Amino acid sequence: MTDAMSTIGITCFNAQDTIRRAIESAMRQTWSSLEVVIVDDCSTDGSVKVIQETIAPYQNVRLIRHEVNSGAAGARNTILREARGEFIAFFDDDDESLPDRVAVQIQKLLEYERNTSSSQVLCYASGIRRYRNGYTLDLPAIGSRGQAPHGAELADYLLYYRRRPDWFYGTAVPTCALLARTGTLLDAGGFDVDLRRVEDNDIAIRLALAGAHFVGVPQKLFVQYSTSAPDKSPEKNLEAEQAIVRKHRSYLEASGRYYYALHWHYLRYWHFKRRYSRLVLEFLGLFVRYPLASTRHFFTTAPRRLLHEWKMRHR
Repeated sequence: MTDAMSTIGITCFNAQDTIRRAIESAMRQTWSSLEVVIVDDCSTDGSVKVIQETIAPYQNVRLIRHEVNSGAAGARNTILREARGEFIAFFDDDDESLPDRVAVQIQKLLEYERNTSSSQVLCYASGIRRYRNGYTLDLPAIGSRGQAPHGAELADYLLYYRRRPDWFYGTAVPTCALLARTGTLLDAGGFDVDLRRVEDNDIAIRLALAGAHFVGVPQKLFVQYSTSAPDKSPEKNLEAEQAIVRKHRSYLEASGRYYYALHWHYLRYWHFKRRYSRLVLEFLGLFVRYPLASTRHFFTTAPRRLLHEWKMRHR
């Protein structure tokens, strides 16, 4: 098969210590027809200088500089508008992708299209997250086992954790693991620039409600290095998560899950704020209204989360 043009999009904000690694991993990709579009989202450190030095030897790399910070969603939309590739993959500025990542994901996407005649397919890579204390966490891709999640039932999972036992949800829908046809994301309207967090969940929900299929590859094709940033605060997460729920209020009210979807995010917020009495009160409010769903959700996710946090601190 002749390699179709593919775009790798890298957004950068104050990543002078890691952006070189991300760019070099993009330049090592084995897919032959490739361009790299980098958007610096108004960095205030030395990121632009590092980018310019790193891309100087290459002809297939473009740097676009935002004069005003627009967040990850705005930077990714710039990449979508500028992309010349039939396919697009997003790399984060603090991650590293293995050389076969783009090739493996495109082959998986094309195979799925041939076998199912699906016109909207999103393909996710599996990966690894590394923490500074040496602890590593596997990040298996959604749809990398069994039947690929698709349609409104996947939106239900992303909005209020309604699961099907025959679907594998992996680590959900992070954009840093995504490859898709560029037109699929453009037709969906791109990323929501009003969201400063979880914009990847938002576009996935919109695409799922439009009938999209979500497939994954089991190969670990990227390494995510755990970092902290002001926009990763509990407050920013809660604000964005609830904004997504409000966007889909009419859909959620039709299934009687609007209150559940809106208030479940408070549990995570109060946990990170260490306000455990508020967490208990919030859970009790959910339990009274949705006893089975809230109990199943809590005991499916809470033990795993607590074990993960213990390993982050003690490994």
